[in-house]
Amino acid sequence: MAGNRVICHCSNVDYVTIRKAMIAGARTVDEIKEMTGAGTVCGGCVSEIEEILASVCGCKNVSLEEVVNAVKNGADTVEKVQEATGAGTECGRCNALIENIITLKNRENYSLI
Repeated sequence: MAGNRVICHCSNVDYVTIRKAMIAGARTVDEIKEMTGAGTVCGGCVSEIEEILASVCGCKNVSLEEVVNAVKNGADTVEKVQEATGAGTECGRCNALIENIITLKNRENYSLI
């Protein structure tokens, strides 16, 4: 998935906007709805939002679950997550999201997924 492709036509929300919301901490469809407005009108894009939420690195096909597990298992830097999962080692656009996942792990009572 790439670039400025519109995901939610009703609210004119593109892929990049959804990824930026994830970098800001959104991990659920409801959080994406709240932060971007996507999925709040007809709901036709919700399944695609779920797919985006499930993926961290499209280049290496690394899921959010894989990155979260690496962080839970001690990968506490972007480089360590890259080594454990391969995420962020090709184009690097997902490194900000990886950094956010690492940062949020340290917050008390925050569920990564």
